[in-house]
Amino acid sequence: MKNEEGGLWETIKVIIQALLIAVVVRTVLFQPFNIPSGSLIPTLLIGDYLFVSKYSYGYSKHSIPFSPGIFSGRIFGSEPKRGEIAVFKLPKDNSTDYIKRVVGLPGDKIQVVSGVLHINGQPVQRERIEDYKTTDLYGRTVSVPQFRETLPGGVTYNVIERDGDRGYWDNTNVYTVQPGHFFMMGDNRDNSTDSRDDASVGQVPFENLVGRAEIIFFSIDETASLWRPWEWPQKIRWNRLFEGIR
Repeated sequence: MKNEEGGLWETIKVIIQALLIAVVVRTVLFQPFNIPSGSLIPTLLIGDYLFVSKYSYGYSKHSIPFSPGIFSGRIFGSEPKRGEIAVFKLPKDNSTDYIKRVVGLPGDKIQVVSGVLHINGQPVQRERIEDYKTTDLYGRTVSVPQFRETLPGGVTYNVIERDGDRGYWDNTNVYTVQPGHFFMMGDNRDNSTDSRDDASVGQVPFENLVGRAEIIFFSIDETASLWRPWEWPQKIRWNRLFEGIR
């Protein structure tokens, strides 16, 4: 009986230790995150699973599961660089996870004019490239304009304009980024709720940043069904596995 009790206790200790290690890794090092929407197409797709580095921007209460209010601000803080893709807590509720690209730093003036992003009064360089196939509001496959955008500092990535340069957020007022805040935008410019929408997202406080998107560790087509596992090998996007994010 004692041997059985000893074996059970050892098993419980191993489980507790494993859980503690998992909590430490998730809090201090990396957090898994999956892409539920198309706001960062073509860079990130629905069904991508990625790792977010928690240490990149230091730690705030949002680095800890459930965001307990045990301290304010950030420790070991390091501000994000323009062009990085970051996960953050939505400022409106401080609990919903969002993921967008950092385009505006504190003090910047941000504006979109006829679909072109302007930073501090200067248009961001963009080059028209091949069209991108995506879905419209009705779920139909369509080809849409795609551009290679280059931010000040040299970060380059692709964006799409589903509604051309006449989308709802393709002409905005000038936003001045507040101290300690960042301006976030999706790469799918006409299908992204981001800092252009003050009522829904707005500018993101430094404290709300969770971490920087680093690498895709798994990716599966959004049409894959949990109830049809025999289809999974064909639905996995093998070419996206272990792809770095930029």
